[in-house]
Amino acid sequence: MKSLNLTLLSLISLTAVAPVFACDLCGCYTPRLEVVHTNSPSFFAGVGEQFTHFGTVRVDGRDVGNPTGQYLDSSITQFVLGARFLENRIGLQLNIPLIYRSYERPNGFATERGHESGLGDVSLLANWIVFKTATPVPARGLSKDGKGCAFGPPEPPEFSASVNVLAGIKFPTGDASRLREEFSENEVEGAPESGIHGHDLALGTGSYDGVFGLQVAVRYRAVFFQADAQYALRGAGRYSYRYAHDFSWTGGPGVELKRRGEDVLALQCVLSGETKGLDQFRGARAEDTGLTSLYVGPRVLASWGRVSGEVAVDLPVLMNTTALQTTPDYRIRAGFTIRF
Repeated sequence: MKSLNLTLLSLISLTAVAPVFACDLCGCYTPRLEVVHTNSPSFFAGVGEQFTHFGTVRVDGRDVGNPTGQYLDSSITQFVLGARFLENRIGLQLNIPLIYRSYERPNGFATERGHESGLGDVSLLANWIVFKTATPVPARGLSKDGKGCAFGPPEPPEFSASVNVLAGIKFPTGDASRLREEFSENEVEGAPESGIHGHDLALGTGSYDGVFGLQVAVRYRAVFFQADAQYALRGAGRYSYRYAHDFSWTGGPGVELKRRGEDVLALQCVLSGETKGLDQFRGARAEDTGLTSLYVGPRVLASWGRVSGEVAVDLPVLMNTTALQTTPDYRIRAGFTIRF
C-alpha cells in the first residue's frame, strides 16, 4: 500500500488528468494514473467539468452578429470510477455524465427560453499503457542516527515518456427526445433564424458509439509535452437522426513551476480542437452541423498526495462552420482525481 501513497511518476501523469471532451456529446474524461509499479490493483475516482458558453452566431464560419441575443450555456459534469491492474498497465473506467443546458433562442417572432438537464450517455472504457520509461528509484541518504542508508521519496528521472491507448463503448442512456424537433422545424418568413436546434439540446445521441483514443506525454527535467486525442464512431441514433463521427484533440508544451517533494505545480499552453462532418436526418445531410474548431489557452496543473487536478480556459481562434450555427465564445474545463 505504501506505493499507492506516492505521487504521479512525473508531469507525464500530471498532465494526463486533463479531460478530452471538446464536443458536448462525445468527449470522455480520461485520467491516466501512472503510479509506480505495484502488483496490487489501484483504484481511483474523479470528477471532470466542462462549461461552454455559446453566444456567437456564424454563417459558414463568418460572424454575422447576434441581434436577438440567442445563447446556449452547457455544463457537463463527468463522474469517473476506475481501477488499474497488472502493474497499472491495464485499466477500466466508467464515465457517468450529468448535463445541464440553459438557452434562449428566437422561435418565429417570439423568444423561447428553457433548459434541459439529466443523465448523459454513460461510457465504459479500457486503456492500456503500451509504453513508458522506467519508474524512478527512491532517493538515498543517511538514516536518522547517521548510520547506514535510508530511502526517501522517489526522484523522477531527467527524461520520461509514455504512450497510452484506450477504447470503449458509449451507451444511449441520455435522453435524445429533443431530436424530435427536427421533424417540425420550419422557418418563418422575415423572422430571425435560430442557431440552436434539437441536436444541440439533446442529452444523448440515441446511439451506441465507439470511443477510441491515444495519449502521449514526454518530459525532460522541468519541461514537458502532452497530447491526447479521441475519435467517436457514431452508430444509428433515434428519431431517424445520426450524429457524424467526431475527432477531438488537445495538447501542448508546459513547464513545472514548483516541486516540493511529491507536490507539483505546473503551467501548460494548450491547443485543442475538434472536427466533425455533417449529421444525417432521415437519410439526408443536416447542413447546419459541420464544424472544425481550434482553441488556445492556459492550463494549470497540480498534484498533492493522492490527489491530482487541473483547470483550463479555452478561447476559440478558428471556427469553421457549415450554414448557420451558434458557436462557443469560451470554454472552461476542470477536473481532479484521487487514488486509493
